[in-house]
Amino acid sequence: MTATTEPTRAADIRRAADASTLLPVPAVVRDAGLLIARVLLGAVLIVHGGQKLFVNGVDGTGAFFDSVGVPAAQAAAAFAGAVELIGGILLVLGLLTQVVAVLVVVVMAGAYFYVHKAAGIYAAEGGWELVAVIGLATAVFGLVGPGRYSVDALIAGRRATTA
Repeated sequence: MTATTEPTRAADIRRAADASTLLPVPAVVRDAGLLIARVLLGAVLIVHGGQKLFVNGVDGTGAFFDSVGVPAAQAAAAFAGAVELIGGILLVLGLLTQVVAVLVVVVMAGAYFYVHKAAGIYAAEGGWELVAVIGLATAVFGLVGPGRYSVDALIAGRRATTA
C-alpha cells in the first residue's frame, strides 16, 4: 500500500465505523473509550496472570490444572499466566494487540472447556461468564484495533509516513 492510498483507506474505515453506529461518535471519544476499556481489561488480565504466576505459583496453578484434566498442566499454567500477565501489559499499551487477542482467546477457551463450562454461566458459582467476557472483549480489540491512543497506532502511523 502506498502513502497516497493510506488516507483513502483510513477514511473508508472511519466511514464504515461511523455507518455502524446509530449516532455519530467523535473519533476522540471513540478512541478515549477504547483506551479506557483496554486499560481496564488489561488490568484484569494482569491481576489474573499475576495470581497464576506469583500468588498461587506455577506449581500451585499447575496442580489445579492437573486436577481438572488440563494436559501438560505445568506448562499450561506457565503459558496461561504469562499470556494473561504479559498480554495484559501489552493490551494496556495497545502493543501487538492482534497477537494478544489470539493468545488470550486461546487461554479463555481453555478456561471455559476445562474449568467453567460445567458450572453454568454465573461466575459466583464458578461459571463461565467472566472468561467469556474477557475472551470476547479481547477478541473485539483484535478485530477493531486498540484505537488511536496506542503503541500499535503509533507504529502504524510511522509506517504510513515512511511508505
